Amino acid sequence: MHWHAYQWTGPGADRANENERRPSSPGFPASALPPMRTGDWLVKPRSRLSATFHEVERAAAWLASEYGKVRSALPLPEGVSLDERLHTARDLLPRGVDVQWGEWLQGGRFATIGMICCPNRHVPHPCPTRAG
Repeated sequence: MHWHAYQWTGPGADRANENERRPSSPGFPASALPPMRTGDWLVKPRSRLSATFHEVERAAAWLASEYGKVRSALPLPEGVSLDERLHTARDLLPRGVDVQWGEWLQGGRFATIGMICCPNRHVPHPCPTRAG
């Protein structure tokens, strides 16, 4: 097993456009919006793939780094600390459970930071680094 990293930051209201967030939609591949299901990141164009990891610690470091980029824009104090998030991610990822963090930011923006398991137990999508 390995993990693919994805992230999106944009206007939070855009997430309501569920049609673009479903792989059955013709607009899904071109849309930068995060998918409704975490595993569907795997069928987004390769250009959306931020990184691939074969070691949990490196995957966790990427999650921490991406979270650090948006942390100062959180409008409220963190409900879940970064240490708690990383502890949970280190537990879940080796067991084949996707990790996706979503946070509202100042100004109505939203950030999604995800580490998606490959192969994925919830969707039959091929590995994006091996497909095509």
